[in-house]
Amino acid sequence: MASSGRPVQVAQAEAADPQDTVLLDTAHGRVTIRLRPDLAPRHAERIRALASQGFYDGVVFHRVIPGFMAQTGDPTGTGRGGSDLPDLPAEFSRATFKRGTVGMARAQNPNSANSQFFICFDDASFLDGQYTVIGEVIAGMEAVDRIKAGTSANNGAVDNPDKIVRMRLASDGK
Repeated sequence: MASSGRPVQVAQAEAADPQDTVLLDTAHGRVTIRLRPDLAPRHAERIRALASQGFYDGVVFHRVIPGFMAQTGDPTGTGRGGSDLPDLPAEFSRATFKRGTVGMARAQNPNSANSQFFICFDDASFLDGQYTVIGEVIAGMEAVDRIKAGTSANNGAVDNPDKIVRMRLASDGK
């Protein structure tokens, strides 16, 4: 608990820079993500730009593997789509993938990230140095835990998937 009697997680969410705070609303509740431009400035800027445009509104969580991650950001819902913007070069760091880490999804080519991202349910340190860390969930991980999942056997494909209801920056207004 913070000295104010509120959980530290809430205090961190309120103290975060509104330009680097993403408010991702799902049917299960709000997920607050702190972007990490110190680790991945180009990727953070991409998420800021697309979120401010409403790009992510209505986009499904098309790949959700229990104990691993929930992936979204593809407007086609297939895992093969992205925005009209050019792909981004990798911005790998020493940050580790753990519960609540947000990373950019990509194809085989490390420089192919565009609009898709994923949120880790648990430790995924095997991704360290191979994928770009763009942020971390600072509130609402319980909503992420409730996202409808596929199975490991079907690579997380989800029938009738949950979606992002609305995703904006805190600076855009709540």
